[in-house]
Amino acid sequence: MAELEKITASAGPAAIVAALQRDGAVVVEDLVDPDLLTRFNAELDPLLASASPDHDGGFLNPAIASFFGQRTRHVTGVTAKSPIFATEILVHPLYLAVAEEILGGNCARFQLNLAHVLDRGPGSDRQYLHRDEIVWVHVPDPHLELQLASILALVDFTAENGATVLAPGSHRWAKDRQPSESELVAAEMGAGSAVIYLGSTVHGGGANTTTSQWRRGMHLSYVVGWLRTEENHYLTTPPDAVRHLPRQVQEVLGYAAHDAIADLGGYLGTVELRDPVDLMAEGRL
Repeated sequence: MAELEKITASAGPAAIVAALQRDGAVVVEDLVDPDLLTRFNAELDPLLASASPDHDGGFLNPAIASFFGQRTRHVTGVTAKSPIFATEILVHPLYLAVAEEILGGNCARFQLNLAHVLDRGPGSDRQYLHRDEIVWVHVPDPHLELQLASILALVDFTAENGATVLAPGSHRWAKDRQPSESELVAAEMGAGSAVIYLGSTVHGGGANTTTSQWRRGMHLSYVVGWLRTEENHYLTTPPDAVRHLPRQVQEVLGYAAHDAIADLGGYLGTVELRDPVDLMAEGRL
């Protein structure tokens, strides 16, 4: 049977990166401390209470509707809706240190790809198994790692309530290889822990076979700074919402220029040939 290593957050980024490079995924226990977890869940409670499990606002296309199903409550654009997420989780030092090790050699800076709370209700089916990086299908193979992803457990994750299932080692497989059931493992973990995985690792949300438990978790992922992100942060978190956030948050949201001149490359995302975060700091943007 497949196994997924569990490492405490106190082990530090080097141990996490080593496990990621070997297995493509690792459970990091106690990544978020109990006080932060309690405060974050309290901010999410009213947002999820008003969210419709069938996402009555519709989806971009039928494939996305099928992927998430009709028994999941969603909160998207979390940076603008949760100050605690924006200032304490998005830029958590351990997340950023691991992202720098995995992605930093492939870009001048990395950025937030997606921050999405998914509260999967009883009866939710297992998602089809996939690699997150498939959204950038037009990037030719082979390629370096594009994305570092995670599912943060906001309640205890069990195999019964839909813990994410992953195929350790699949980041090294041929793209068309699918895992057998014996090659899958459920990322069972306590609230405040996270399974961190590469964009090239096969995984999927587990089936919630309980009759009453909602499995509240958060997908948080980072991507190289020269790719377009899944979520449009310039609209979900527009300048008026970003202007007074810490500079580090602005940068991770993708508001900073991607300046690859030192790598003999070019630059992306400037405003008047300046770095937008500098213009914000000067009160000009």
